[in-house]
Amino acid sequence: MISLDIKQGILALTETWSDRFDEGLNPFIERFNASIAFDIALLEEDLNGSIAHARMLAKCGVITDQEATDLERGLEQIRKQFECGEFQPTVSDEDIHFAVEKRLIDLLGPVAKKLHTGRSRNDQVATDIRLWLRSQIDLLDIDLERFQKALLNQAQSHLYTLIPGYTHLQRAQPLSLAHHLLAYIEMIQRDRNRLHDVRARVNISPLGAAALAGTSVTIDRRETAKILDFSSIYLNSLDAVSDRDFAVEFAAAASLILVHLSRLSEEVIFWASEEFAFVCLTDRCATGSSLMPQKKNPDVPELVRGKCGRVFGHLQGLLTMIKGLPLAYNKDFQEDKEALFDTVRTTRDCVEAMSILFEEGLEFCSDRLARAVESDFSNATDVADYLVAKQVPFRDAYQMVGRVVKHCLQEGILLRELTLKQWQNFYPGIEEDIYEKLAPNQVVASRNTEGGTGFGRVQEQLESWSIRFGSQK
Repeated sequence: MISLDIKQGILALTETWSDRFDEGLNPFIERFNASIAFDIALLEEDLNGSIAHARMLAKCGVITDQEATDLERGLEQIRKQFECGEFQPTVSDEDIHFAVEKRLIDLLGPVAKKLHTGRSRNDQVATDIRLWLRSQIDLLDIDLERFQKALLNQAQSHLYTLIPGYTHLQRAQPLSLAHHLLAYIEMIQRDRNRLHDVRARVNISPLGAAALAGTSVTIDRRETAKILDFSSIYLNSLDAVSDRDFAVEFAAAASLILVHLSRLSEEVIFWASEEFAFVCLTDRCATGSSLMPQKKNPDVPELVRGKCGRVFGHLQGLLTMIKGLPLAYNKDFQEDKEALFDTVRTTRDCVEAMSILFEEGLEFCSDRLARAVESDFSNATDVADYLVAKQVPFRDAYQMVGRVVKHCLQEGILLRELTLKQWQNFYPGIEEDIYEKLAPNQVVASRNTEGGTGFGRVQEQLESWSIRFGSQK
């Protein structure tokens, strides 16, 4: 004997589809097929898209102005019912689009059945996901600017703080710490520019393409695009309902954001270690060990570094999902939403976490950094440049400094600890001013080419970014 719940479910499903169907879905297939558990996140976009569609239908004379008013009133009522918990779709609704339509019929009766005129779920869901992603891109851009400002505030406090610069994770040349942080501001700006480019391709309306071939109903696709603030419409109906390039593009842009966050996270993790001790973690963004009471762990950058895999995985999943699909719409496209939703959520969470970390979670240890840049051979290139200024060919100067460094290593001393006589044994033209050239501050200050770490150039960049953000300090 079939239970009342199952009978109601079968009735709901057979009412969803045409009279071609006599039976409802197998209960497992019903759950397997349903997307309501996650596409309920598109409710606002579905309501907004439906309101725009109703207004357009009235303007084109397909429905009356009063019918459009009634439909909009009903859709707004559903919005309020959802906000207060009265509208709670279930698996039997299959997806948010059918759930809204069924509730609208309950509220308005036969007039609600006119709303779907001239459109299909295919162009409807394609519209909803674009509306949702467009707004999320705008929010992510705000998040990224906050992160840039957090980096800028740190940089403004550390123009004259020096930090060892590395290549191959080997000491290379000293840098202004502000210059180091500004590099990440530049990276994030490229991320924001990429998102702007992606948004332009997200902001194209597929609504009115219907299932795949357009519709014989007299509609105005540009009107709905205008109402929904799309910049243009898809010019091919097949492409309109089957394009998911924008989802892949967003996942790729998000992956690069996570790459940049992960690179900085890796550095913070190194800097926070006792071996480096370049930063101290505050209690606001660090945890301890359940066993070792002395530990303070860099959980934020470690989690950000680890979460890259989720976003990279979603990018690969989206590429794999669409690579073999024939035109036009296929149920496979249902898989785009969870990937996109999690990509957005993970990316925004990581950006916010890193913003908080640089706002209140770490402090640079200036004294330790100063000692670090005074205890290596990262000023060796400056000796070569000093010799070049005395007309020594660079390659000869390079070899000569190599011999000097080798001698210092054998003697267990630094370049600045050589006596003037020892210097002159290598090259008689070296004078007392060599010691000024070797001072870390002078090493950094001398690199004043455009884009370099010289204090004057870095100050220019700090002022430029400060003006751009409208927050000159």
